[in-house]
Amino acid sequence: SHSTSRLQNQPQRHYGITSPISLAPPKDIDCIHTQKLVEAMKPFGVFEDEDELNHRLVVLGKLNNLVKEWILELGESKNLPPSAAANVGGKIFTFGSYRLGVHTKGADIDAVCVAPRHVERSDFFQSFFEKLKHQEEIKNLRAVEDAYVPVVKFEFDGIEIDLVFARLSMQTVSDNLDLGDDSRLRSLDIRCIRSLNGCRVTDEILHLVPNKENFRLTLRAIKLWAKRRGIYSNMLGFLGGVSWAMLVARTCQLYPNALASTLVNKFFLVFSKWEWPNPVLLKQPEESNLNLPVWDPRVNPSDRYHVMPIITPAYPQQNSTYNVSTSTRAVMIEEFKHGLVVTNEILQGKSDWPKLFEPLNFFQKYKHYIVLTASAFTEDHHLEWIGLVESKIRVLVGNLERNEFITIAHVKPQSFPGNQELSKQSGYVSMWFLGIVFRKVENAESVNIDLTYVIQSFTDTVYRQANNLNVLKEGMKIEAAHVKRKHLHYFLPAETLQKRKKQSMPDISQNASGLQCKRTSSDGSCLDSSRDTDSRTTSLLNKITKLDTSTAEIERNAVYQRSNSANNREKAPHVPVPSVSKGLSVPVIDSKMETTVAIRTSGPPTGCTIPGPNAVSQLRAHFVQGQHELSGTPIMDFKNAAPKRPYSPTSKGSHSPTSEEYPKKTVDGEKLTGQDSAFKDGGNLEDVRRRAAENVIFEVVLFSGLTEKLNGLLSSKELPDSSSPVPTNSIRIIKRSIKLTLNG
Repeated sequence: SHSTSRLQNQPQRHYGITSPISLAPPKDIDCIHTQKLVEAMKPFGVFEDEDELNHRLVVLGKLNNLVKEWILELGESKNLPPSAAANVGGKIFTFGSYRLGVHTKGADIDAVCVAPRHVERSDFFQSFFEKLKHQEEIKNLRAVEDAYVPVVKFEFDGIEIDLVFARLSMQTVSDNLDLGDDSRLRSLDIRCIRSLNGCRVTDEILHLVPNKENFRLTLRAIKLWAKRRGIYSNMLGFLGGVSWAMLVARTCQLYPNALASTLVNKFFLVFSKWEWPNPVLLKQPEESNLNLPVWDPRVNPSDRYHVMPIITPAYPQQNSTYNVSTSTRAVMIEEFKHGLVVTNEILQGKSDWPKLFEPLNFFQKYKHYIVLTASAFTEDHHLEWIGLVESKIRVLVGNLERNEFITIAHVKPQSFPGNQELSKQSGYVSMWFLGIVFRKVENAESVNIDLTYVIQSFTDTVYRQANNLNVLKEGMKIEAAHVKRKHLHYFLPAETLQKRKKQSMPDISQNASGLQCKRTSSDGSCLDSSRDTDSRTTSLLNKITKLDTSTAEIERNAVYQRSNSANNREKAPHVPVPSVSKGLSVPVIDSKMETTVAIRTSGPPTGCTIPGPNAVSQLRAHFVQGQHELSGTPIMDFKNAAPKRPYSPTSKGSHSPTSEEYPKKTVDGEKLTGQDSAFKDGGNLEDVRRRAAENVIFEVVLFSGLTEKLNGLLSSKELPDSSSPVPTNSIRIIKRSIKLTLNG
């Protein structure tokens, strides 16, 4: 097969928008390394057997028939003539890893339901969703309707499927429809175009690689590595499958004759040195008379804020990494550098491939964590709720990393079930963990940090969107808490937290040059297989990132504007917002109390009741008095506490509040300003202390009893996104602020 791959590449076709770095053919040792790579991947279930492949085909056939049935029934209900209704068609097209030929055992299938013009998007999320509900073989059905590409997720006879929808402006959708034709996109809704882009991009990627088999094997290795290292998730701000595929495809273009073992190493080399935010492009962007919006930072100001652009090759070109933030990019670049060190060792015979696939020890990596808990009373509500919450976690990451004291907010893509105690109180529970790196402040003994508003704006966003989508149900709630590493055992079982042997990990703050492999020109495994030094390749890579840019004339303005806006953002100081809400302030525990107590992770305390409207004035008087007595902190009106022009976490632009927009407030830190529940019935101090750990919990409780009395408390202008009001059937209760003090 290796000899055929060499023949396929002669005469050499030019791939990509720049010349290759190396045309060197593989050596015998490369074949051996590649075979060892395959063996190292097998235990992880990377390769499916024939029976599993056939099962997927059967499931897709059944789903395709369901789609045809539904479209026929819908046509009849919309009074289409019987002859027309019988021939309208409809079809399932696959895309993503399955269509690329790199799916793993148990992997989901990405598919698009393509329907004729009489089928509306609302029909797909209503009547087709209902049809799926009644299928015995379908489980875990949920819809994420407000996603960038709206999707219905479910499990069909053991196979997970993510199904998106596209409505074409055609009367019929035949089985031999070609989605590669740009004219199919004419006069379509933007969400339909995005849905179709999955198939179009997947096919285009396969056309743009020199050798499909080498590409597939390399991509399998990189995807396995990314999952093991916890950086595989488009939704959470890392890279999804299509982005990893494009990075691997670009590597294949630069080394068109290399085998997978070499390509994996070159992948890490190329992208640990890539000059972000220069875009990765697989081909020249195409012009079209369809005038659809394409990624172009010269034209679209929001595109200038993309920190790691990887541009899809099919029209209309899009950035597949719009969710990546400065934090998630820093985490990924650190991993690229680590991968380069490890693969250099492997190719030099100093290590083996299994070392590359060692998992990241996330729960030992950081000293500080934020745990996010989403709960609901029923399993169905929980599935719906966690889909929405997970899709918004990147908003929280963005909010956190804009804090001047936070350098990294790293979310672990895997969620964890709540422990028994938590599940008893809150029903069905899922938890996510974010590792936090705080900036070291020179010449400071301690730093006070208030994350209350950061968390509050995030929960506002989630609740508002849930309300807008009519998915908000009684019992759906979110909690967030700051937790030190030593207290993680309150949340997770010992086997999840167990320490593994320390792995050599490059430091994010370390100079990139200190992480480069210092191989000499006599080293046979050096960069381009023609025994050139790394320095030559580094300069080549620098030229490539510049060529990728200048050829398309895309990034010149963007880099300048981004650096300016980044400087402006850095200069804008972050001043914490007081967390006290008028009428909902609560007693503060003795601020000198040491925080060596157990961490509370559950919902409202035992005995927590929701007062009726008559109790409000009494509660208010009691809380205000208690606040003064216990803390001496002045009570502030929430309206004054809220910023005048808060940052909108859902907007693509950026606005950092200035010091004039926030009132200053001294924060009494980790030594405890935990605020206990406003509605705790006569809780004794010891019980309150037991619950009030240094991770202070901010909880939003959903209820309707106080709506009339408190409706005017939170006007829309005080919310992070003033485009839609906070749900009218709920109010926010700040049970505890999230404040901590870092000792210098």
